Amino acid sequence: MLCVLALLAFFYWGWIEKQVMKVKGMYYIYKGDQAYSQDNMAKTLEFYNRGLELYPEHYEAWFNLGNIYAVYEDYYSAVDAYEHAIRHNPKFVMARMNLGIVYSEDLGFFDEAIEQFDTITKIGIFKLWIPFVYSNIKSVNGNRGIAYYNKGVAFKQKALYLPLEKKYLAYKYLGDAVDAYSKALKILKKNYDVYYNRAVAYHLRGEYREAGLDYCKAIELEPMRFEAHYNLAVLLRHLNRYSDSINELQKAAMLILETPDETGLQTAYIFNLLNEVTRRFITSDEYYTQKLDEEPKAYSGYTYVNGKIVPDEEFDKAIIKNFKTCAGFEYFNEVEEY
Repeated sequence: MLCVLALLAFFYWGWIEKQVMKVKGMYYIYKGDQAYSQDNMAKTLEFYNRGLELYPEHYEAWFNLGNIYAVYEDYYSAVDAYEHAIRHNPKFVMARMNLGIVYSEDLGFFDEAIEQFDTITKIGIFKLWIPFVYSNIKSVNGNRGIAYYNKGVAFKQKALYLPLEKKYLAYKYLGDAVDAYSKALKILKKNYDVYYNRAVAYHLRGEYREAGLDYCKAIELEPMRFEAHYNLAVLLRHLNRYSDSINELQKAAMLILETPDETGLQTAYIFNLLNEVTRRFITSDEYYTQKLDEEPKAYSGYTYVNGKIVPDEEFDKAIIKNFKTCAGFEYFNEVEEY
């Protein structure tokens, strides 16, 4: 019997040794998880690296390591960690997603990013649906939609950072971005960021009607975000729709005051642009032909509380409705081409 055990140990020693190393590695990775939960990044890195030396196939630890490196802007180390995670689990969607984002937004490797996002949309992940118990269908489709969105962002960035001798390719890449955003919207049907970014791509391509309608849709979805109001105002100014441009700039100005802006440059630029468009408006034919109400409509949507006048709920609803109303929508909806 002892001879048999010795023989088995001889032939399976490598496997036994590997299992022992795996258990030790898992222990250090567990310690790394604990250190991470305590926000001790030095210990986290130390334990993860020791654990991965012993058990390099632990793709989730590589993924966590990549996230830490990305937060601390060590992007090349993050790329290395994400690539290790993908090597050990080629269907690890989130590792590919984060790798693509680092490639695109931090390193400017747009083609590599697009390749990762493309791969995500083609990964065949098993969809499980047990009625009233469990379903991963929404998360699988959601990840695919986010991958299309990020692919659109990468194409847009690629278009904007072309060298001078290749600027002629910008129109094509922006079209690729529009196509990716459109695919994203089939999954992420009511997403402000997708509509807003598709509007920007249309805007840069000179497809102003499509851009205007998408800015309006973004405003409808998220009326209290200033970016779509501001970009729409710039577009309307370009089209000499000064009154509508002022309307949207005023909303953007109100919203930017509620948005953190440490330098104040965004705020100053919006107000300077508002002044410029106002000057153009009062010297334009539009100013003299615009019909104004004879008297402003009185609004009684205020209440008097503890010596202060405060707006009531109806007034709040009116404000939200005003911000959701897109200046120029009827114009963009009617105009076929410019």
